Amino acid sequence: MTHSNERATPSHLRLLGQRAFDVAFASIALLLALPIGLLLAAAIVVESGRPIFYRGWRVGRDGEIFRIYKFRSMVVHADRSGGAITTAGDSRVTRVGRFLRRAKLDELPQLLNVLRGDMGVVGPRPEHPNYVRLYTCEQRRVLGVRPGITGAASVRYRDEEQLLRGEDPEALYRTVIMPEKLRLELDYLEHRSFWSDMRLILETVSVLPPRRAPVAVTTVTAVGDARLTHPRAGSARRSR
Repeated sequence: MTHSNERATPSHLRLLGQRAFDVAFASIALLLALPIGLLLAAAIVVESGRPIFYRGWRVGRDGEIFRIYKFRSMVVHADRSGGAITTAGDSRVTRVGRFLRRAKLDELPQLLNVLRGDMGVVGPRPEHPNYVRLYTCEQRRVLGVRPGITGAASVRYRDEEQLLRGEDPEALYRTVIMPEKLRLELDYLEHRSFWSDMRLILETVSVLPPRRAPVAVTTVTAVGDARLTHPRAGSARRSR
């Protein structure tokens, strides 16, 4: 019994340390970001009124559902006039929203999710419940940790919106992009450390170049065309 407790202690301390870092980072970042946050909120109201925030359902650690916070970058009730994903040139995105999304500033309110314990600073990006239902048993391992504001797949697919083009962007996301993002996150979790998390944070704010170049539009389009033409290939990919 004692031996079992001793083995559990390092893992428990690591989780406590990670949570302490998340809370400290989010608290400091919120204070520093407050002035720009107020300006962005004002810009959203002036262009398209309220609400300022988008609150969408996402799946967190252990499958718990929570509300994710973002600065609203699309027209009000955008979910009623289009799909769940945002594609390249999506007409629902406002002018302020295009700036927010390009600079990733729409994600700033997720610092509140970190303080609430829904998310961490680094971790797999949380998905909508409709997409999580498509996960294989292997892919569901990402639900064993808190989702993050940034992660391995976020850096690699930082221009994801521009990749979602073509006749069926929804299928492209489900069969190509989402499985690859989950593979990247699972690989990262296998070798995760404090220093690797710090590097991802720096890569996210562009202080450091990413270890891997962002995915090119032509690469995803070519792979997507092949997957959509041969559905079995897409199915095999999702099962890996």
